[in-house]
Amino acid sequence: MIRSLALVQHVLFLALVAIGVWRALATGAPLALLVGAVVLLLAWYAVGARRAAAGPGGGPHLSAEGAALRRVGPGGWWFLGLVVAWLLAVAVSPELIWVAFSLWLLAGHLLPFRLGVVLSAVVLAVVVLRPWPGGLSVAEVVGPAVGMVFALALSRGQQQLVRDGLERERLVASLVAAQEETEVLHAELAEVQRSAGVLAERTRLSRDIHDTLAQGFSSILLLARAGAATQDQEAERRLLAQIETSAAEGLDEARRVVGALAPAPLESGLVEALRRIVDRFTEESGVAGEVRVEGDVAALPPVVEVALLRVAQSALANVRQHAHASAVVLTVAEAEDSVRLDVVDDGRGFDPAAVVEDADVSRGGYGLRASRQRLRELGGGLDVESEPGGGTAVSASVPLARTQPRGGVADG
Repeated sequence: MIRSLALVQHVLFLALVAIGVWRALATGAPLALLVGAVVLLLAWYAVGARRAAAGPGGGPHLSAEGAALRRVGPGGWWFLGLVVAWLLAVAVSPELIWVAFSLWLLAGHLLPFRLGVVLSAVVLAVVVLRPWPGGLSVAEVVGPAVGMVFALALSRGQQQLVRDGLERERLVASLVAAQEETEVLHAELAEVQRSAGVLAERTRLSRDIHDTLAQGFSSILLLARAGAATQDQEAERRLLAQIETSAAEGLDEARRVVGALAPAPLESGLVEALRRIVDRFTEESGVAGEVRVEGDVAALPPVVEVALLRVAQSALANVRQHAHASAVVLTVAEAEDSVRLDVVDDGRGFDPAAVVEDADVSRGGYGLRASRQRLRELGGGLDVESEPGGGTAVSASVPLARTQPRGGVADG
């Protein structure tokens, strides 16, 4: 666009000079002086034509609106020189006043508005006051004045087009930079999401290993110790059978953890799964266990069932290893918008304030923290009430969104 406007301006200037020369020759102007004046005019125009046509977009121009002549830039001084060369040409032949239209265009293009109007008025005065055949008339004043106004308006419009073009170029460059920055941010976000996914998977594996494999190994260890301490062959066979069963279930759980499948006990629902693990717990530990149900908990979302089953397994493991209890009761209750699992034993209890959740995992300090994290991901929580000699009550609760479907992929 800018190059096209500049080309039109150059062609117009040359065309007006050609018309003036043709009319000057027709009126008998001195050839030598005419050639000298026209060559000077064209040479001076050629010196700064490219930068003058560029104007504010990269060529010389005045430094500010209404600037004094001492602040005129190279383009402004070049324009003043062009006016002087034009005046010399007009002195040789008045027919070269045709070039005035190009001067008005350049004035509006190169100079601040007020200074451009002043110099354009000077050029208009030269046009009007030149000798007219038959004397000066109104038409010979109004015609050039209208031409001047039109040229100034046209040049100011051209100037605005140049500014708009430059602004569009800056905007496009800004958009390209923003797009590149967005692509970088997207790449960083993808990396963060990938890292978060890896961390979430590691957390899932660590919790499931603790809630299944570690507790299975603990059960096998306790059974093995019991077998080593007994002299009764029948008891040994029973303990070996239990060890075999625990090992087989542990192997199955290991495969399910790796495959992120739902725990095997949940295939028939949470309540039945709790009853099976409590029966197994009673058989292996000798601690009386019972499962109580309050309300309808037959169709909970799989993720909720998995979380509550893992909490129950972890709590029973703690009862077996630390509580020295004679009985434990698991109660499942579903309210209108939540489900709760209570695990209460009559063991020796402990001081909850003295328990450090971030204890060394190798010493068995991971269970409480893992249970809380698992429930927190579902918007739930875990409360522990206990005191030395007073037993322990663990209460896990999970909210049930009314719009949550009672189905989906379990976070096993």
